Amino acid sequence: MKQLCSIVALFVALLAHADKPNVLFIAVDDLNCDLGSYGHPLVKSPNIDRLAQQGMRFEKAYCQYPVCNPSRSSFMTGLYPEQTRILSNAGHFRENVPDVVTMAEHFKNNGYYSARVGKIYHFGVPTEIGTDGKDDPQSWNEVRNPKGVDKIREKEIHTLQPGKYGGTLSWLRLDDTKDEEHTDGIGATEMIDLLKSHHPQKTGKPFFLAMGFYRPHTPYVAPGHYFDLYPRDQIKPVMMKEGDRDDIPKAALPDRPHQLDLSLPKRKEIIQAYWASISLMDAQVGRLLDTLKEQGLERNTIVVFLSDHGYHLGAHGLWQKSDLFEGSARVPLIISNPLSEKEDGKVTQSLTELLDIYPTLVELCGLEKPGHLKGHSLVPVLNNPREKVRNAAFSVTEARTVRRPDKSKFLGRSIRTGRYRYTEWDEGKLGVELYDYQADPEEFTNLANDPKHKKVVDRLKKQLQARTKAGQ
Repeated sequence: MKQLCSIVALFVALLAHADKPNVLFIAVDDLNCDLGSYGHPLVKSPNIDRLAQQGMRFEKAYCQYPVCNPSRSSFMTGLYPEQTRILSNAGHFRENVPDVVTMAEHFKNNGYYSARVGKIYHFGVPTEIGTDGKDDPQSWNEVRNPKGVDKIREKEIHTLQPGKYGGTLSWLRLDDTKDEEHTDGIGATEMIDLLKSHHPQKTGKPFFLAMGFYRPHTPYVAPGHYFDLYPRDQIKPVMMKEGDRDDIPKAALPDRPHQLDLSLPKRKEIIQAYWASISLMDAQVGRLLDTLKEQGLERNTIVVFLSDHGYHLGAHGLWQKSDLFEGSARVPLIISNPLSEKEDGKVTQSLTELLDIYPTLVELCGLEKPGHLKGHSLVPVLNNPREKVRNAAFSVTEARTVRRPDKSKFLGRSIRTGRYRYTEWDEGKLGVELYDYQADPEEFTNLANDPKHKKVVDRLKKQLQARTKAGQ
């Protein structure tokens, strides 16, 4: 009788959640759009490209803050960075908005099994790899913290600043290792276990599983065979043009030691390691996609793939992130919704913010939308790639080289329209930028003080002021 009751209970649970899709949420650390599906001629990313062919690729997706903690706090809470008040890698959003319901928590509260592997909310890389970090216990039924050879052999890493690995350029080729020994390989193995052990047919519950990959965040560590994919004689680093920085406000240029004077061979060595780390991560994405198919889950599992922000590899003399140029603010975003009747492999030019992910998944899964969400659902775009849900994408960061007398930082705020990017530093007191991507995709000429573009500046200034008010 007891066994029969258990079977009946499982059957009732299955009926209750039969119409609820699963979610596999994949967040990658420090990945730019150097991917095959985004048109890169060299980078090998066959599995991410496969996902793009199964779903929709967003060509103009932007983060709300090009630094890990503010960005992740924003898209996981559904609030803008100035609302979470997380404007650096210090602090935790619960200190400022203790009652906010996060994306993962909302799914858990609505009958989903919610679990994460690796980095979803922020914690230090590589110092805190393998620890609980700052993940909110309210969000998850279960957490798993992989730690691999890339962390264990940290002292072998090459770095521009001795003893520092995460905040500066650092890299290591490990010929004597396998994928499954690296943190991301271990993480993929853990996620595969969760996909199997929490299959809805076993548990009677849909799942919200979040996989947080560490690569290609510094240090760029990968097995040697991934380095071999990128012969250095084929790598052509971006070199800063003479006069490029002459019209850029000082506040717009992060000051990172030892990066402006990198030699050409050193640039190639660093880029090779970054791309090798992308291919290592891509292989682990492939393992997850294969498991979805093997377990019969791909027919009812929405897959989201995104990076927390973009990443520079030399443009404007910049490396890494934290500025408001296109390379730092733009992110790869792919959404595969197997329940949609649309054709696969679609691409959209619709302007998108990472803040839009939370309301999109809520709508796709038929859940009630929390009232605090500031983003827009992308479901209209998923149904028709020509649809638009916003006319500009909003990003913010703190100036890295200018301080007030009390050592606090000034803010830069930026909007990206279909054609332009308009940016103000300290509401324009520390400089203004305007770039026309139709005529100048490399952002070489700042048009903010060009009389011919005064009407454009005036229009975008008003638009930025409105977005700033909405984002505070």
